[in-house]
Amino acid sequence: MAKLINPNLRFLCQSYNAGKRGVILEGSSRSGKTWSSLDFILWIASKKETSATINIIKETYKSFKTTLYDDFNRRLPMFGVRSPFQDRQEVSNFKLFGNKINLLGADSESVAHGVSCDYFYINEALDVSRGIFDQAEMRCRKFWWMDYNPKYTDHWIYDKVQPRPDVGFLKSTYKDNPSISAEEKRKIESYEPNEKNIQQGTADEYMWNVYGLGLRSAPEGLIFQHVTWIKEFPKTIEKIYYGIDFGYSQSPTAIAKVGVDGQNLYAECLFYQPTPTSNELIPVLKAICKDSIIWADSADPGMIADCTKAGLRIFAVSKYPGSIMHGIATEKKYKIHYVDSAPTRKEQSNYKYKTIHGIQLDEPEDDFNHWHDAKRYAIISNLRM
Repeated sequence: MAKLINPNLRFLCQSYNAGKRGVILEGSSRSGKTWSSLDFILWIASKKETSATINIIKETYKSFKTTLYDDFNRRLPMFGVRSPFQDRQEVSNFKLFGNKINLLGADSESVAHGVSCDYFYINEALDVSRGIFDQAEMRCRKFWWMDYNPKYTDHWIYDKVQPRPDVGFLKSTYKDNPSISAEEKRKIESYEPNEKNIQQGTADEYMWNVYGLGLRSAPEGLIFQHVTWIKEFPKTIEKIYYGIDFGYSQSPTAIAKVGVDGQNLYAECLFYQPTPTSNELIPVLKAICKDSIIWADSADPGMIADCTKAGLRIFAVSKYPGSIMHGIATEKKYKIHYVDSAPTRKEQSNYKYKTIHGIQLDEPEDDFNHWHDAKRYAIISNLRM
Protein backbone atom coordinates (compact mmCIF):
# COMPACT_ATOMS: atom_id res chain seq x y z
CA MET A 1 0.00 0.00 0.00
CA ALA A 2 1.33 3.45 -0.92
CA LYS A 3 2.49 5.57 2.00
CA LEU A 4 0.37 8.68 2.58
CA ILE A 5 2.47 11.83 2.51
CA ASN A 6 1.29 15.03 4.13
CA PRO A 7 1.02 17.82 1.52
CA ASN A 8 3.11 20.11 3.76
CA LEU A 9 6.05 17.69 3.59
CA ARG A 10 5.62 17.21 -0.15
CA PHE A 11 5.57 20.98 -0.68
CA LEU A 12 8.70 21.50 1.44
CA CYS A 13 10.65 18.91 -0.56
CA GLN A 14 9.41 20.25 -3.89
CA SER A 15 10.24 23.85 -2.99
CA TYR A 16 13.69 22.87 -1.75
CA ASN A 17 14.43 20.92 -4.95
CA ALA A 18 13.12 23.81 -7.06
CA GLY A 19 15.65 26.20 -5.50
CA LYS A 20 13.27 28.32 -3.45
CA ARG A 21 14.85 30.43 -0.74
CA GLY A 22 12.15 29.63 1.81
CA VAL A 23 8.65 28.30 2.46
CA ILE A 24 5.65 29.51 4.47
CA LEU A 25 3.23 26.89 5.80
CA GLU A 26 -0.04 28.51 6.88
CA GLY A 27 -2.98 26.51 8.10
CA SER A 28 -5.38 25.20 10.65
CA SER A 29 -4.63 23.13 13.72
CA ARG A 30 -3.61 19.51 13.12
CA SER A 31 -2.91 20.06 9.43
CA GLY A 32 0.49 18.42 9.90
CA LYS A 33 2.67 21.50 9.52
CA THR A 34 4.90 20.79 12.51
CA TRP A 35 5.25 17.05 11.97
CA SER A 36 6.00 17.66 8.30
CA SER A 37 8.71 20.06 9.42
CA LEU A 38 10.25 17.40 11.66
CA ASP A 39 10.05 14.89 8.79
CA PHE A 40 11.71 17.44 6.51
CA ILE A 41 14.55 17.87 9.02
CA LEU A 42 14.97 14.09 9.06
CA TRP A 43 14.98 14.05 5.25
CA ILE A 44 17.63 16.78 5.06
CA ALA A 45 19.76 15.20 7.79
CA SER A 46 19.61 11.64 6.43
CA LYS A 47 19.52 12.23 2.67
CA LYS A 48 21.02 15.63 1.86
CA GLU A 49 23.56 16.63 4.51
CA THR A 50 26.19 15.15 6.80
CA SER A 51 27.53 18.17 8.72
CA ALA A 52 24.94 20.92 8.37
CA THR A 53 23.65 23.25 11.08
CA ILE A 54 19.86 23.48 11.41
CA ASN A 55 18.39 26.10 13.74
CA ILE A 56 14.86 25.69 15.11
CA ILE A 57 13.42 28.96 16.45
CA LYS A 58 10.39 29.55 18.69
CA GLU A 59 9.10 32.57 20.59
CA THR A 60 10.95 31.49 23.75
CA TYR A 61 13.31 28.65 24.59
CA LYS A 62 10.95 27.60 27.39
CA SER A 63 8.16 26.99 24.88
CA PHE A 64 10.09 24.08 23.33
CA LYS A 65 9.38 22.01 26.44
CA THR A 66 5.62 22.16 26.00
CA THR A 67 5.55 21.55 22.24
CA LEU A 68 8.50 20.33 20.19
CA TYR A 69 10.05 18.20 22.96
CA ASP A 70 6.97 16.01 22.85
CA ASP A 71 6.79 16.07 19.04
CA PHE A 72 10.39 14.89 18.76
CA ASN A 73 9.79 12.23 21.40
CA ARG A 74 6.89 10.83 19.40
CA ARG A 75 8.27 11.24 15.89
CA LEU A 76 11.95 10.27 16.01
CA PRO A 77 11.41 6.71 17.33
CA MET A 78 9.09 6.08 14.36
CA PHE A 79 12.18 6.42 12.18
CA GLY A 80 14.35 4.29 14.44
CA VAL A 81 16.06 7.32 16.00
CA ARG A 82 16.33 7.72 19.75
CA SER A 83 14.94 11.04 20.90
CA PRO A 84 17.45 13.27 22.74
CA PHE A 85 14.59 14.57 24.91
CA GLN A 86 13.57 11.17 26.22
CA ASP A 87 15.25 11.41 29.61
CA ARG A 88 16.61 14.97 29.80
CA GLN A 89 15.09 18.16 31.20
CA GLU A 90 17.16 20.60 29.15
CA VAL A 91 18.31 20.16 25.55
CA SER A 92 19.61 23.14 23.61
CA ASN A 93 21.21 21.19 20.76
CA PHE A 94 21.74 17.64 19.55
CA LYS A 95 23.23 15.65 16.69
CA LEU A 96 21.13 13.99 13.98
CA PHE A 97 23.00 11.82 11.45
CA GLY A 98 26.09 14.01 11.95
CA ASN A 99 24.18 17.29 11.59
CA LYS A 100 23.79 19.77 14.45
CA ILE A 101 20.29 20.82 15.50
CA ASN A 102 20.06 23.99 17.65
CA LEU A 103 16.92 24.92 19.63
CA LEU A 104 16.78 28.70 19.93
CA GLY A 105 14.34 31.01 21.70
CA ALA A 106 13.63 34.29 19.95
CA ASP A 107 14.01 35.97 23.35
CA SER A 108 17.71 35.09 23.41
CA GLU A 109 20.30 37.82 22.91
CA SER A 110 22.34 35.61 20.56
CA VAL A 111 19.34 34.96 18.30
CA ALA A 112 18.52 38.67 18.14
CA HIS A 113 21.97 39.29 16.69
CA GLY A 114 21.89 36.26 14.40
CA VAL A 115 23.24 32.71 14.57
CA SER A 116 24.76 31.29 11.40
CA CYS A 117 23.25 28.12 9.96
CA ASP A 118 22.62 26.18 6.78
CA TYR A 119 18.89 25.87 7.46
CA PHE A 120 16.42 27.36 9.89
CA TYR A 121 12.82 26.64 10.81
CA ILE A 122 10.55 29.02 12.76
CA ASN A 123 7.71 27.25 14.55
CA GLU A 124 4.62 29.42 15.20
CA ALA A 125 6.24 32.26 13.29
CA LEU A 126 3.53 34.87 14.00
CA ASP A 127 4.93 35.09 17.55
CA VAL A 128 8.45 35.92 16.32
CA SER A 129 9.50 39.43 15.33
CA ARG A 130 10.59 40.52 11.89
CA GLY A 131 13.96 41.51 13.30
CA ILE A 132 14.64 37.93 14.40
CA PHE A 133 13.63 36.62 10.96
CA ASP A 134 15.81 39.16 9.15
CA GLN A 135 18.83 38.31 11.29
CA ALA A 136 18.27 34.58 10.76
CA GLU A 137 17.83 34.90 6.99
CA MET A 138 20.95 37.03 6.60
CA ARG A 139 22.98 34.24 8.20
CA CYS A 140 21.27 31.27 6.53
CA ARG A 141 23.36 29.67 3.82
CA LYS A 142 20.77 27.45 2.12
CA PHE A 143 17.07 27.23 2.98
CA TRP A 144 14.50 28.22 5.60
CA TRP A 145 10.83 27.60 6.36
CA MET A 146 8.19 28.63 8.89
CA ASP A 147 4.72 27.58 10.02
CA TYR A 148 1.81 29.12 11.90
CA ASN A 149 -1.92 29.16 12.57
CA PRO A 150 -3.30 32.41 11.04
CA LYS A 151 -4.55 33.83 14.34
CA TYR A 152 -3.97 37.47 13.28
CA THR A 153 -5.46 39.43 10.39
CA ASP A 154 -2.44 41.71 9.97
CA HIS A 155 1.22 40.69 10.10
CA TRP A 156 4.58 41.49 8.51
CA ILE A 157 4.84 37.92 7.16
CA TYR A 158 1.68 38.43 5.10
CA ASP A 159 2.89 41.75 3.69
CA LYS A 160 6.67 41.42 3.40
CA VAL A 161 7.57 37.73 3.04
CA GLN A 162 4.70 35.84 1.44
CA PRO A 163 4.63 37.95 -1.80
CA ARG A 164 8.32 37.25 -2.53
CA PRO A 165 8.84 35.19 -5.73
CA ASP A 166 11.60 33.18 -4.07
CA VAL A 167 9.29 32.05 -1.25
CA GLY A 168 6.81 29.17 -1.56
CA PHE A 169 3.45 29.43 0.19
CA LEU A 170 1.03 26.63 1.12
CA LYS A 171 -2.27 26.82 2.99
CA SER A 172 -3.59 23.59 4.53
CA THR A 173 -6.28 22.44 6.96
CA TYR A 174 -6.84 19.44 9.20
CA LYS A 175 -8.67 17.79 6.26
CA ASP A 176 -5.34 17.59 4.39
CA ASN A 177 -3.72 15.56 7.16
CA PRO A 178 -3.99 11.81 6.45
CA SER A 179 -2.82 11.00 9.99
CA ILE A 180 -5.28 13.04 12.06
CA SER A 181 -7.10 11.03 14.72
CA ALA A 182 -10.88 10.89 15.01
CA GLU A 183 -10.68 12.57 18.43
CA GLU A 184 -8.58 15.47 17.14
CA LYS A 185 -10.91 15.95 14.18
CA ARG A 186 -13.99 15.85 16.42
CA LYS A 187 -12.55 18.54 18.72
CA ILE A 188 -11.73 20.90 15.86
CA GLU A 189 -15.15 20.44 14.25
CA SER A 190 -16.86 21.16 17.57
CA TYR A 191 -15.99 24.85 17.02
CA GLU A 192 -17.99 25.11 13.79
CA PRO A 193 -20.92 27.49 14.45
CA ASN A 194 -23.63 25.10 13.29
CA GLU A 195 -26.93 24.43 15.09
CA LYS A 196 -25.67 21.34 16.92
CA ASN A 197 -22.51 22.97 18.27
CA ILE A 198 -24.38 26.14 19.25
CA GLN A 199 -26.81 24.07 21.29
CA GLN A 200 -23.93 22.18 22.94
CA GLY A 201 -22.12 25.43 23.73
CA THR A 202 -18.92 24.52 21.85
CA ALA A 203 -19.34 26.80 18.81
CA ASP A 204 -16.70 29.50 18.42
CA GLU A 205 -16.45 31.38 15.14
CA TYR A 206 -12.92 32.66 15.74
CA MET A 207 -11.60 29.23 16.75
CA TRP A 208 -13.33 27.62 13.77
CA ASN A 209 -11.98 30.17 11.29
CA VAL A 210 -8.39 29.97 12.53
CA TYR A 211 -7.98 26.40 13.78
CA GLY A 212 -10.58 24.71 11.58
CA LEU A 213 -10.60 26.55 8.26
CA GLY A 214 -7.12 28.08 8.51
CA LEU A 215 -8.45 31.58 7.78
CA ARG A 216 -6.78 34.78 8.95
CA SER A 217 -9.01 36.12 11.68
CA ALA A 218 -9.05 38.29 14.77
CA PRO A 219 -11.03 37.63 17.95
CA GLU A 220 -14.25 39.57 18.38
CA GLY A 221 -14.15 42.46 20.80
CA LEU A 222 -10.53 43.55 20.19
CA ILE A 223 -9.88 46.70 22.19
CA PHE A 224 -7.28 48.28 19.92
CA GLN A 225 -8.43 47.28 16.44
CA HIS A 226 -7.07 50.23 14.47
CA VAL A 227 -3.30 50.33 14.85
CA THR A 228 -0.55 51.46 12.49
CA TRP A 229 2.58 49.32 12.75
CA ILE A 230 5.93 51.09 12.51
CA LYS A 231 9.54 49.90 12.51
CA GLU A 232 10.93 52.25 15.14
CA PHE A 233 9.93 54.89 17.65
CA PRO A 234 10.23 58.39 16.08
CA LYS A 235 13.37 60.21 17.15
CA THR A 236 11.63 63.60 16.95
CA ILE A 237 9.24 63.01 19.86
CA GLU A 238 10.20 65.41 22.65
CA LYS A 239 7.99 64.26 25.51
CA ILE A 240 8.44 60.57 26.30
CA TYR A 241 6.82 58.65 29.15
CA TYR A 242 7.63 55.25 30.64
CA GLY A 243 5.41 52.72 32.36
CA ILE A 244 6.10 49.33 33.94
CA ASP A 245 3.94 46.35 34.86
CA PHE A 246 5.75 43.96 37.19
CA GLY A 247 6.08 40.27 36.38
CA TYR A 248 7.91 37.65 38.42
CA SER A 249 8.31 33.97 37.50
CA GLN A 250 5.48 33.21 35.07
CA SER A 251 4.19 36.59 33.87
CA PRO A 252 6.56 38.99 32.13
CA THR A 253 7.64 42.36 33.41
CA ALA A 254 6.64 44.77 30.64
CA ILE A 255 8.21 48.18 30.09
CA ALA A 256 6.40 50.59 27.78
CA LYS A 257 7.62 53.75 26.09
CA VAL A 258 4.94 56.26 25.05
CA GLY A 259 5.11 59.53 23.18
CA VAL A 260 2.62 61.95 21.62
CA ASP A 261 3.00 64.23 18.61
CA GLY A 262 -0.17 66.20 17.89
CA GLN A 263 -2.96 63.68 17.32
CA ASN A 264 -0.53 60.74 17.02
CA LEU A 265 0.35 58.44 19.90
CA TYR A 266 3.43 56.20 19.62
CA ALA A 267 4.14 53.23 21.88
CA GLU A 268 6.89 50.63 22.08
CA CYS A 269 7.51 47.52 24.18
CA LEU A 270 11.08 47.87 25.49
CA PHE A 271 11.23 44.77 27.72
CA TYR A 272 9.03 41.70 28.13
CA GLN A 273 10.24 38.90 30.38
CA PRO A 274 9.99 37.84 34.03
CA THR A 275 12.12 39.59 36.68
CA PRO A 276 11.73 37.54 39.91
CA THR A 277 13.41 40.12 42.14
CA SER A 278 14.51 43.75 42.12
CA ASN A 279 18.09 42.54 41.60
CA GLU A 280 17.16 41.48 38.07
CA LEU A 281 14.90 44.46 37.39
CA ILE A 282 16.98 47.43 38.55
CA PRO A 283 19.82 47.06 35.99
CA VAL A 284 17.23 46.75 33.21
CA LEU A 285 15.44 49.93 34.26
CA LYS A 286 18.71 51.85 34.60
CA ALA A 287 19.77 50.78 31.12
CA ILE A 288 16.41 51.49 29.46
CA CYS A 289 14.90 54.44 31.30
CA LYS A 290 18.08 56.03 32.70
CA ASP A 291 16.98 59.11 34.73
CA SER A 292 13.47 59.38 33.29
CA ILE A 293 10.37 59.12 35.47
CA ILE A 294 8.78 55.66 35.47
CA TRP A 295 5.13 55.04 36.34
CA ALA A 296 4.70 51.66 38.01
CA ASP A 297 2.02 49.25 39.13
CA SER A 298 1.03 50.38 42.64
CA ALA A 299 0.22 46.77 43.62
CA ASP A 300 3.86 46.15 44.56
CA PRO A 301 5.12 48.96 46.84
CA GLY A 302 8.06 46.77 47.91
CA MET A 303 9.46 46.55 44.38
CA ILE A 304 8.94 50.28 43.92
CA ALA A 305 10.77 50.96 47.21
CA ASP A 306 13.73 48.81 46.15
CA CYS A 307 13.95 50.65 42.82
CA THR A 308 13.73 54.02 44.55
CA LYS A 309 16.58 53.09 46.92
CA ALA A 310 18.65 52.23 43.86
CA GLY A 311 18.25 55.79 42.62
CA LEU A 312 15.50 55.29 40.05
CA ARG A 313 12.76 57.91 39.66
CA ILE A 314 9.85 55.50 39.94
CA PHE A 315 6.37 56.32 41.20
CA ALA A 316 3.23 54.31 41.91
CA VAL A 317 0.43 55.07 39.50
CA SER A 318 -2.96 56.09 40.89
CA LYS A 319 -5.31 53.22 39.98
CA TYR A 320 -8.58 55.01 40.67
CA PRO A 321 -12.02 53.42 39.97
CA GLY A 322 -12.50 53.32 36.21
CA SER A 323 -8.82 53.98 35.49
CA ILE A 324 -8.57 51.04 33.09
CA MET A 325 -11.36 52.24 30.81
CA HIS A 326 -10.19 55.84 31.20
CA GLY A 327 -6.72 54.84 30.03
CA ILE A 328 -8.14 52.95 27.04
CA ALA A 329 -10.40 55.88 26.12
CA THR A 330 -7.50 58.34 26.42
CA GLU A 331 -5.32 56.27 24.08
CA LYS A 332 -8.15 55.86 21.57
CA LYS A 333 -8.58 59.59 21.12
CA TYR A 334 -5.26 59.52 19.24
CA LYS A 335 -4.18 57.84 16.03
CA ILE A 336 -2.28 54.85 17.45
CA HIS A 337 1.15 53.72 16.23
CA TYR A 338 2.87 50.65 17.71
CA VAL A 339 6.50 49.69 17.13
CA ASP A 340 6.34 46.18 15.70
CA SER A 341 7.53 43.34 17.94
CA ALA A 342 6.34 39.85 18.83
CA PRO A 343 5.05 40.78 22.34
CA THR A 344 3.23 43.83 20.98
CA ARG A 345 1.60 41.83 18.18
CA LYS A 346 0.55 39.13 20.63
CA GLU A 347 -1.04 41.55 23.08
CA GLN A 348 -2.69 43.77 20.46
CA SER A 349 -4.24 40.77 18.71
CA ASN A 350 -5.58 39.16 21.91
CA TYR A 351 -6.49 42.03 24.25
CA LYS A 352 -10.28 42.11 24.14
CA TYR A 353 -13.39 42.96 26.08
CA LYS A 354 -15.03 40.44 28.40
CA THR A 355 -18.19 38.71 27.26
CA ILE A 356 -20.81 36.98 29.43
CA HIS A 357 -23.37 34.80 27.67
CA GLY A 358 -22.44 36.45 24.39
CA ILE A 359 -22.87 39.99 25.72
CA GLN A 360 -19.79 42.23 25.49
CA LEU A 361 -18.94 44.19 28.65
CA ASP A 362 -17.12 47.52 28.98
CA GLU A 363 -14.27 45.78 30.76
CA PRO A 364 -11.16 44.06 29.33
CA GLU A 365 -10.31 40.44 29.99
CA ASP A 366 -7.46 40.09 32.48
CA ASP A 367 -5.12 38.51 29.94
CA PHE A 368 -2.63 39.61 27.27
CA ASN A 369 -2.40 42.91 29.12
CA HIS A 370 1.10 43.19 30.61
CA TRP A 371 2.39 45.70 28.06
CA HIS A 372 -1.03 47.31 27.71
CA ASP A 373 -1.07 47.90 31.48
CA ALA A 374 2.44 49.36 31.45
CA LYS A 375 1.46 51.63 28.57
CA ARG A 376 -1.70 52.69 30.36
CA TYR A 377 0.21 53.65 33.52
CA ALA A 378 2.28 56.08 31.47
CA ILE A 379 -0.80 57.42 29.68
CA ILE A 380 -3.09 58.09 32.66
CA SER A 381 -0.24 59.68 34.62
CA ASN A 382 0.70 62.13 31.88
CA LEU A 383 -2.11 62.55 29.34
CA ARG A 384 -5.58 63.88 29.83
CA MET A 385 -8.81 63.35 27.94
